[in-house]
Amino acid sequence: MTETGDARLDAAQGWEDSARAYIALQDAGDVNRTLLLDPVMLEQCGDVRGLRVLDLGCGEGRFCRMLADRGARVAAIDLTAAMVREAHARGAGGGAYVRASAEALPFAATSFDLVVSYVTLVDIVDYRAAIAESARVLRPGGQIVAANLGFVTASQGWLRDEEGRRLYHRVDRYADEFAQVFEWQPRELMPDPERIDSDSLRIRITNWHRPLSGYMSAYLNAGLELRSFLEPVPEDQSLREDDFYEDWFRVPLFNVMKWEKR
Repeated sequence: MTETGDARLDAAQGWEDSARAYIALQDAGDVNRTLLLDPVMLEQCGDVRGLRVLDLGCGEGRFCRMLADRGARVAAIDLTAAMVREAHARGAGGGAYVRASAEALPFAATSFDLVVSYVTLVDIVDYRAAIAESARVLRPGGQIVAANLGFVTASQGWLRDEEGRRLYHRVDRYADEFAQVFEWQPRELMPDPERIDSDSLRIRITNWHRPLSGYMSAYLNAGLELRSFLEPVPEDQSLREDDFYEDWFRVPLFNVMKWEKR
């Protein structure tokens, strides 16, 4: 098997092993999504009534259900069998949920009005192929709305002073492309950890760091035009007073882009 094939299998297995913990996090309310990214993603998707929408990496179907509730006709793919089963079991918008790779979409060209990638490109081995495939299945004038992790995939974490206060993020190897394994408990991402009733759940997955220029070149080479670029901070400014959310205001963790097919 090729090195790329090995990486793809390892990444898929990581998500299979982590599916239960990831679903528990979403059910408890992943604040990175509910407070920070959901409002921006919904705004960028716009009026989806009657649109055929493809979700790349749907997980347990949470965002699919949100789009379906707004009138979209949703289809979705995920590489993780447990996620696809859960999306089906939850009746995620009545759409078609398929176990497939974003690098080789099982859909005809010009099939969709909108493609959504909600923090999935960092999980995909060949992101250039995934972006090209997204463009292929879009109709002319169709759009891609993609949220992705930003520079933090090259971060070595915060440097802190003697009292534990954040000074600045340490960043290294930003211009390279490389894989790295992240492991954490879902409770660590919750301002109220007791909402997840088990401290034995762990997520251990592979993410890839790529510089922003790599992603931008891939979109441009796929014949797409940039319509918006955002680095979200919370709408609720009162969160500035809470130490848990300080990261969000100090340095944007995510970017959200909208691209249109010529």
